[in-house]
Amino acid sequence: MSIRDWPAAERPRERLLQRGPAALTDAELLAIFLRTGVAGCSAVELARRLLADFGSLRALLEADLPAFSAHLGLGPAKFAQLQAVLEMARRHLAERLRRDSALESPQAVRDYLKAQLRHEPHEVFGCLFLDTRHRVLAFEALFQGSIDGASVYPRQVVKRALAHNAAALILVHNHPSGVAEPSQADRLLTERLKEALGLIEVRVLDHFVVGEGEPQSLAELGWL
Repeated sequence: MSIRDWPAAERPRERLLQRGPAALTDAELLAIFLRTGVAGCSAVELARRLLADFGSLRALLEADLPAFSAHLGLGPAKFAQLQAVLEMARRHLAERLRRDSALESPQAVRDYLKAQLRHEPHEVFGCLFLDTRHRVLAFEALFQGSIDGASVYPRQVVKRALAHNAAALILVHNHPSGVAEPSQADRLLTERLKEALGLIEVRVLDHFVVGEGEPQSLAELGWL
């Protein structure tokens, strides 16, 4: 049966408009994105099959073009649409941060950093550069490494802070393993960067580790 023949209260699009997106399952949200199914399979059924094939919604969203296009009902056009949606979401989170002080919007900072780094297959180290009122000037991914580490050079961090005329910054890196627990090496690196940035009067406000779940804050652990 086509989705058009379903009762209105059961159609994903109508349910979203009536109850909001949070009321829908992953399959229903994906079905709205897909818009149509394939022969003998509605959009919702196709979405369920795809989620089962990929293992999770996140795995589908983070798939590269060859892996994405290898599945029935998907292809380069859908991949391009999905990447556009994901980039719009990242830019929306960035705009939320720019309106307010980063210190006054801790959840917005976490959401933005997750969107930037959680999907990365290798470790990436970056900085959120802030002005004197702790509003966001820019985010930059400065170093990329292997699946379990990245070399970070304080001189380059100082150079980029000066280029942005930053008064403060928030450090961030991801753990591709998914374990967001900060390590002793993370703590020592933070201290090195604090010392180097202190020479140019740039404050390090926090250092987040991104993995599964919520990013972990070194400041909240008392390590800063």
